[in-house]
Order: sequence, then C-alpha cells, then structure tokens
Amino acid sequence: MKTAVPCYYHLDVEVSPERVGQVSRILAAHLRHWDLDNLVDPVCRGAELLLTAIDQHATDKHTSIEMWWNGQHLITAIGDDDRDLRPDQDLRPCLAHLAATSDGWGCCASETGSKIIWFSQRARSGERVPLVPTGPAPRLRQVLKVPRALPVAQVAASADGVLEGAR
Repeated sequence: MKTAVPCYYHLDVEVSPERVGQVSRILAAHLRHWDLDNLVDPVCRGAELLLTAIDQHATDKHTSIEMWWNGQHLITAIGDDDRDLRPDQDLRPCLAHLAATSDGWGCCASETGSKIIWFSQRARSGERVPLVPTGPAPRLRQVLKVPRALPVAQVAASADGVLEGAR
C-alpha cells in the first residue's frame, strides 16, 4: 500500500492589504509543490477572506498561518493575537464562506488568549496524491559475482609492506 507524504508549512506575517496577496501566492506555491493544485482556489480564497477581515478589524496585525497535509485532508489554520477581535461579530461573513466551501471548520482559543480559525479540504477520490518515493528496483538481468576475498595472510603481508615503505 502506498501512503502519502505528510507535509507542514508555517508562516508568521504582519497583515496589511499588500501582504494578503503575497500570502495567497505563497500558500498557492506550497500547494502546487505538494501536488495539490485543485485545492489552491478554495484554500487561498478562504485565507484571503480571513486575512482581509483581520486587517480591517484587528488592532494587532500579527498572524500565524499553518497548513497540514496528511494525504487525505489539508487543514489550514490562521491564528491572530488580537483579543478584541470577535469571530461571532467581526468575522461572521468569512466564517459563513468557510462553512459553505470547506469540508470542516472551527474556531478555538489558545492558551495565550489568541484565536485560531481553521478549515479543512478533503482530497477527492481520483485525485493525484503525492506518494512516498520507493527505492529503485534492480534492472540487471544477471547477478554480478562478488569478488573473491583475499586470504588474511596475504592482506597482512601487503599491509606490512605499506608500513615499511612509509618509514
């Protein structure tokens, strides 16, 4: 059975209008590198909506973005450090979009009081999934013979000659 290679990516960014597009392109490049081209649009669109809302409503613009790919699901999590940003009020349109376009989503608080909003996309059947590389199979039709071992006495005599010549 072939298994998918798990992948992880983390990015810390100060959100600004210019950075939203840059972050989207960075995430898209990683998804393409992981051969997840079909997930680029929904993941980047969801991330853009959340980052834009954070830029508009948050006072602390420091944000962390993480993506995990386990071979079946891609989970994207965006965490902000602003304690005053309320997901139920300020981020309601973004969360409604995430609920409509993702396979799962949620919001939770961290130990530091920041919020983490995550959403997942499932790889559909028939999609290309990155596989664990296998070792190359031997191509030779004939087995090569192993060289014969030299007798120990002959190896010791040749080593003595090398030592004598080095003196």
